Amino acid sequence: MGRRVLTALAVALTGCLLTAAGAGPSGAATAPAMAKPTVRLAATNLGEILVDRSGYTVYLFTRDRRRQDRCAQMSGCLGVWPALTVSGKPVAGAHVKRSLLGTIKFHGTLRQVTYAGHPLYTYRGDFRPRSTDYAGTFEYGGTWYPVNPAGRAVGSSGL
Repeated sequence: MGRRVLTALAVALTGCLLTAAGAGPSGAATAPAMAKPTVRLAATNLGEILVDRSGYTVYLFTRDRRRQDRCAQMSGCLGVWPALTVSGKPVAGAHVKRSLLGTIKFHGTLRQVTYAGHPLYTYRGDFRPRSTDYAGTFEYGGTWYPVNPAGRAVGSSGL
């Protein structure tokens, strides 16, 4: 191979390596993309509530204890009310109180997201983002409520 061909290959390879490493065409590193929030706020007919990264309502379950998932102990419950899980730390969206956002051990390397100590879930029956049609549903021996920014159940007087 001639020297020009080797030089051209070296330049092309360097460009590929810089791109793969996150550097821009000038060779300067580009800023990493901001992580999409795990939990964010959305306006609904019930007021502002927490939603997942896709905009679907997240719920608390009245049978849960602080930082303890009771749904996982009931046959079929997680099939209807899937736990909101992450593999790392959850990311709080704008106006979500980061101090109230946490996790509990779930399965393997997954962690279930909690807010104000409440384990969070989604609902398989929600077919559109920000749906509140299932707020106050009684199922699996407890009631399922959306969560407001303060960490309280929406539509309940006691949580």
